[in-house]
Amino acid sequence: MNIQELENFIRLALDEDIRSGDITSLACIPEGSRSKAKLLVKEEGVLAGVAFAEMVFKWVDPTIKFEQHLSDGAFIKYGDVAYHVEGNTRDLLKTERLVLNVMQRMSGIATLSARFAAEVEGLPVKILDTRKTTPLNRALEKWAVRLGGCYNYRDGLYDWFMIKDNHIKACGSPLKAIKAVQKYQSLHGLESYGITVEVKNLVECEEVLTCGGVTRIMLDNFDLELLREAVALINKRFETEASGGISLETIRKVAHTGVDFISVGALTHSAGSLDLSLKIQDQLS
Repeated sequence: MNIQELENFIRLALDEDIRSGDITSLACIPEGSRSKAKLLVKEEGVLAGVAFAEMVFKWVDPTIKFEQHLSDGAFIKYGDVAYHVEGNTRDLLKTERLVLNVMQRMSGIATLSARFAAEVEGLPVKILDTRKTTPLNRALEKWAVRLGGCYNYRDGLYDWFMIKDNHIKACGSPLKAIKAVQKYQSLHGLESYGITVEVKNLVECEEVLTCGGVTRIMLDNFDLELLREAVALINKRFETEASGGISLETIRKVAHTGVDFISVGALTHSAGSLDLSLKIQDQLS
């Protein structure tokens, strides 16, 4: 998501919430009122979305004063203050919910990602996210994954070839699917894009090894013993990726099988929201 796309997201999100106006604030807050507010941390975790919050406030009012105390990616605890913001009271109140919704969601994802990253500390493996994200929020959620210490896989269907079970079923075999992708890749000048192929068992794995021409073999829902066998069979000829049902309790055991990557949909689809609050501290005028 570039700056233009991010600003468009902010515009649409604010319009969804405000529409014809924040009638409560219009009714009881004087037009010229100015206030100072703080972002209060109410739960331990990893902070994410500070840079986004500043963009929202300054999109509404470029003259707003934003004083940052904690950076994105910082470990936080109850009582910490991430930033102070000073500006028109009505503007602070109409941006409050968008800022909190995004920051709480991003911080929840960053916190869970940090927990997963900690489980494999010291091991030569990278934890990847997936496309299992909230529609239209993917860039923000993948940003949070990085802040938590994990890695992004593909951004969408357009920047990495991933041959999964349904592609193989529709093509007739892994070999046919791989050959079709290779032809398309060459025809459209997409040789720099990686190719991942999903396999369900060692027979399919051997078929892919015979064919070759891929970047990575995804070992989907393999148990630990089969993972070790597959990694030995592939023998570093291609990158290896474990996928399917990975949890905090199992990820270190999976990493010890020797795979290069572990993809974890839970980083985004199962993350909660971190408890944060925007509180008006002082009324300045």
